[in-house]
Amino acid sequence: MNAINHPSLALATFAATLQFETIPHEVLRRAEDLMLDWAGSALAGKGARPVETIARYAEQMGGPGPCEILISRTRATPMFAAMVNAAASHYAEQDDVHNGSVFHPAAVVFPAALAVAQALGRSGRELLTAVVAGYEVGIRVGEFLGRAHYKIFHTTGTAGTIAAAAAAGRLLNLTPEQMLHAFGSAGTQAAGLWEFLRDAADSKQLHTAKGASDGLMSAYLAQAGFTGARRILEGAQGMGAGMTRDADPAKLTDRLGFRWTLAETSFKFHASCRHTHPAADALLQVMREHSLAPEQIAHVDCHVHQGAIDVLGPMVNPQTVHQAKFSMGTVLGLIAEFGSAGLTEFDSSFNAQRVAQFRGKVHMVLDKEVDQAYPARWIGKVSVRTTDGRTLHGRVDEPKGDPGNTLSRTELEDKAARLAAFSGAASPAEMAALADKIWSISRITNMGDLL
Repeated sequence: MNAINHPSLALATFAATLQFETIPHEVLRRAEDLMLDWAGSALAGKGARPVETIARYAEQMGGPGPCEILISRTRATPMFAAMVNAAASHYAEQDDVHNGSVFHPAAVVFPAALAVAQALGRSGRELLTAVVAGYEVGIRVGEFLGRAHYKIFHTTGTAGTIAAAAAAGRLLNLTPEQMLHAFGSAGTQAAGLWEFLRDAADSKQLHTAKGASDGLMSAYLAQAGFTGARRILEGAQGMGAGMTRDADPAKLTDRLGFRWTLAETSFKFHASCRHTHPAADALLQVMREHSLAPEQIAHVDCHVHQGAIDVLGPMVNPQTVHQAKFSMGTVLGLIAEFGSAGLTEFDSSFNAQRVAQFRGKVHMVLDKEVDQAYPARWIGKVSVRTTDGRTLHGRVDEPKGDPGNTLSRTELEDKAARLAAFSGAASPAEMAALADKIWSISRITNMGDLL
């Protein structure tokens, strides 16, 4: 009855009552994988100007506390630790993504959950349970808001605020009614607009920083009796009404407790916007199969969904590394030149002459098949015209990192170590110890420092 008449309450009840013992083993193992992947992404944000700016703000406005800020190895209050860790998580463009909701859960869920777990001395099992709650809630909210929402709003900032509230609220042992109020307070604060891309502004880090900290605040307020809108998602003046044209309330409770959306989440292999990955993998496939050099390629058509055009289309002449990560031509130029579009390639060569020249060869075209499959499936299709007149086609149905083409634990350990080494945030030995700790996190009785 609640799922039909009051989906917000049904979702809040699920998050408030979720138990470790009811979560399938494979979902818990996937949560561990996602945690290491998140930690590597967070550490990669060390030294980045937008991240360090938010860190200085947190230091000015906050104070000492029990919660770890990964990039500095300092401690802060839960709210400010979550804020900084969330900002750092989303800088390198290597954090996870859920295809169907077009949402990056880790960047908002793990910072909020870790901060509360450390503040309250919760166990590893309690932390994992909260993380699963955050993922399941946030992903469903993203799916509920739909494609029209994503055209204007950065879903990680909007759905992410609800996700963070769910994770924090589970660790605070909120009742279903309190969790519902936490959702109400989180939803009324949820924000994040794509306009920042046009200016190379720093807003993307602010979206995750505020999403995690506002969600955490909403949970703490609800615990103290603060009330929020009871139908913040599906109400007449709620998020669905105000932020999208195609809200589908049924998606809020889709097979809740049986379909584990966390297990559908993908890892990001390339250090760029996920919309570039399918085409990047397809181009790499063509170049390897036909032993092509970059100079043998005259033109590349990327057959994409509308969401890729909406997000990547404005970025035709990137002036910064961050803008380059949203430039299809730049990403494919790096793939063509180096066979990789990682942090090192972006940092050293995003505007190198040969990459810039290749950028001009790349065009995006709307593809009916790809667009109809999106966002459930992110198909990669390219048509490559060579300088000798051939037209070659590449297709990837599951980009590297998707659940059906996932990263092994060895690959995840390597990725996390590379991310930490790039920023100088942690040594290889520290990252190996961190991986061991996360692989056995369900046996930890009191969450202390990760590093």
